Amino acid sequence: MKFELFSEVQLEEDIPAHNLHQGTSAIIIDYCSRYGGQEDGYLLEVLDANNLAFDVIAVPASKIEVATANISQQ
Repeated sequence: MKFELFSEVQLEEDIPAHNLHQGTSAIIIDYCSRYGGQEDGYLLEVLDANNLAFDVIAVPASKIEVATANISQQ
Protein backbone atom coordinates (compact mmCIF):
# COMPACT_ATOMS: atom_id res chain seq x y z
CA MET A 1 0.00 0.00 0.00
CA LYS A 2 1.31 3.44 -0.87
CA PHE A 3 0.44 6.23 1.56
CA GLU A 4 -0.14 9.87 0.67
CA LEU A 5 2.32 12.49 1.94
CA PHE A 6 1.19 14.14 5.17
CA SER A 7 -1.32 11.38 5.90
CA GLU A 8 -1.75 10.06 9.42
CA VAL A 9 -0.43 6.57 10.16
CA GLN A 10 0.53 4.47 13.13
CA LEU A 11 3.30 1.99 13.77
CA GLU A 12 2.30 -1.58 13.05
CA GLU A 13 4.88 -2.96 15.50
CA ASP A 14 7.37 -1.85 18.14
CA ILE A 15 10.60 -0.19 16.99
CA PRO A 16 12.93 -0.77 19.96
CA ALA A 17 15.86 1.15 18.41
CA HIS A 18 13.78 4.34 18.77
CA ASN A 19 11.88 3.28 21.92
CA LEU A 20 8.60 3.46 19.98
CA HIS A 21 5.63 1.17 20.47
CA GLN A 22 2.98 -0.35 18.24
CA GLY A 23 0.17 2.14 17.66
CA THR A 24 2.36 5.26 18.00
CA SER A 25 0.96 8.02 15.77
CA ALA A 26 2.98 9.68 13.02
CA ILE A 27 2.68 11.87 9.93
CA ILE A 28 4.29 10.83 6.63
CA ILE A 29 6.70 13.54 5.53
CA ASP A 30 8.49 11.79 2.65
CA TYR A 31 8.45 8.66 0.49
CA CYS A 32 11.73 6.76 -0.04
CA SER A 33 11.84 4.67 -3.19
CA ARG A 34 14.33 1.77 -3.09
CA TYR A 35 15.92 -0.18 -5.92
CA GLY A 36 17.14 -3.73 -6.34
CA GLY A 37 14.19 -5.43 -4.69
CA GLN A 38 14.53 -3.57 -1.40
CA GLU A 39 11.36 -2.47 0.34
CA ASP A 40 10.29 1.15 -0.14
CA GLY A 41 9.97 3.25 2.99
CA TYR A 42 8.82 6.48 4.54
CA LEU A 43 10.13 9.29 6.69
CA LEU A 44 7.78 9.83 9.60
CA GLU A 45 7.33 12.70 12.00
CA VAL A 46 6.50 10.81 15.19
CA LEU A 47 4.02 12.38 17.59
CA ASP A 48 3.98 12.28 21.38
CA ALA A 49 0.94 11.75 23.63
CA ASN A 50 -0.06 15.41 23.07
CA ASN A 51 0.16 14.95 19.27
CA LEU A 52 3.25 17.16 19.10
CA ALA A 53 6.18 16.20 16.91
CA PHE A 54 9.14 14.84 18.86
CA ASP A 55 11.16 12.68 16.43
CA VAL A 56 11.74 11.94 12.75
CA ILE A 57 12.48 8.34 11.73
CA ALA A 58 12.80 6.29 8.54
CA VAL A 59 10.84 3.02 8.38
CA PRO A 60 10.04 0.35 5.79
CA ALA A 61 6.51 0.59 4.38
CA SER A 62 5.57 -2.68 6.11
CA LYS A 63 6.04 -1.09 9.55
CA ILE A 64 3.13 1.36 9.23
CA GLU A 65 -0.63 1.21 8.76
CA VAL A 66 -3.52 3.62 8.38
CA ALA A 67 -4.25 5.38 11.67
CA THR A 68 -7.30 3.96 13.43
CA ALA A 69 -8.03 7.28 15.14
CA ASN A 70 -7.70 10.60 13.38
CA ILE A 71 -5.19 12.78 15.25
CA SER A 72 -7.40 15.85 14.92
CA GLN A 73 -10.21 13.97 16.71
CA GLN A 74 -8.11 13.05 19.76
